[in-house]
Amino acid sequence: MESSQEFLETTTESLSEDGIENNSKKLLILAGTFLLLISAVAVTYFFYPYFEAIHLERMNNVWGSALRIGGIALLATHLGFLIYLLVLYFKYKVVDSVLDEQLPTLTIIVPAYNEGKLVWKTLISLAKSNYPQEKIQLISIDDGSKDDTWNWMKKAKEELGDRLAIYQQPENKGKRHALYRGFNLGTGDVFITVDSDSIVKEDTLRNMASPFVNNEDCGAVAGNVRVLNNKKALIPKMLNVSFAFSFEFVRSAQSALGSVLCTPGALAAYRKEAVFNCLEDWITQTFNGQPSDIGEDRAMTNMILKQGYKVLFQRNAYVYTNIPERYKNLYKMFIRWERSNVRENIAMSKFAFGNFRNGPKAGTRILLLNQWSKILLSYPMMLLMLFFIVSYPLLFITSALISILVFSSFQALFYAKKHTVLESFWAYPYSIFYTFTLFWITPYAIATASRRGWLTRELPKPEAIKA
Repeated sequence: MESSQEFLETTTESLSEDGIENNSKKLLILAGTFLLLISAVAVTYFFYPYFEAIHLERMNNVWGSALRIGGIALLATHLGFLIYLLVLYFKYKVVDSVLDEQLPTLTIIVPAYNEGKLVWKTLISLAKSNYPQEKIQLISIDDGSKDDTWNWMKKAKEELGDRLAIYQQPENKGKRHALYRGFNLGTGDVFITVDSDSIVKEDTLRNMASPFVNNEDCGAVAGNVRVLNNKKALIPKMLNVSFAFSFEFVRSAQSALGSVLCTPGALAAYRKEAVFNCLEDWITQTFNGQPSDIGEDRAMTNMILKQGYKVLFQRNAYVYTNIPERYKNLYKMFIRWERSNVRENIAMSKFAFGNFRNGPKAGTRILLLNQWSKILLSYPMMLLMLFFIVSYPLLFITSALISILVFSSFQALFYAKKHTVLESFWAYPYSIFYTFTLFWITPYAIATASRRGWLTRELPKPEAIKA
């Protein structure tokens, strides 16, 4: 049987077969991006007297002065928080893997809905892990899929035999209910949840489980999520850099505080006792009177933090997951995430400012306040952006592009140091893409926070037959 690493490489190669032809297109996009950014710098230089006149005109009224002071305060706060994360990042340390005899028993739960062959690949990659097989209970649950997902799960069962147990929900009830069933079937000391479109490296499971052995205060662990289909399409390629920064930098910093704010659905581990302490509250959770059918990962993380446990991040526990390749599917995913952020920030605020844990709590509160600042400022920033687009379009565009050049450089330098220089350049086109096409996500998510629905994972609708 081929190793997990070979299986991952084979899967990645198969995903990228049709991407080789697009290399020239991608290089053109990168070249166009930097031409645009450099042009913004040049335009700012040549039009500096005009921009300075606008600045002086704005300073002659109260609103202009308030805007300037507010802008400086926001910039200082943003830079201060970034420096704070940087200090925490350097304090972060990966928990070393323990010996086989020390490893806890695991229950691995893979919920699946309309995943097709991907669920088979996920299950096979988990089976190839270098974790003692006698300590693994592998469960997969089909949440009422409408495609051939169940057939692929049965194929995995045929190959893995007693090493895999598969179950089928009578109807689609949502990922939370599928996980709930898996938790109740679980016999392991640690539960690990893996999305059904994800591939793990062979040492991922032992790296995820080790913190529970070394730290009795550890209630949950977040895995390191990377993009599997980053060579197949442009959007995944751009998000690959963003994901690396979000996990390897931001979550490393959060882990130094023992307060990772979200254990991702793609790969997360939970102490069994911590899960059962909050399981019924989790499955019956509501928001604005409606059952919560999104944000199950952030909700579970919150409920475990509330118990006083620490939530850590394991940088060496890799999972490679598919992300949307089309704009429509991408913004639906982001809307779901942002709605969850609104809901769970409210939930976390109810305990984070109390005595929820022994030891320092200020860092956790700073992380939460930063989350709130992004939400509370989303409407004022959007209105301000629209004002400048209408009143001073040239100033807005050049200022936005120069800001992207400056702040994206931090992500690009981080990625270049940790991974590859060429791939790091994708931080710039992604920032442009997000600024001009996805800026509306957070305001919209706030206004629709009570809405239910997963939004993605549905089968494509057949095109209407033309007459």
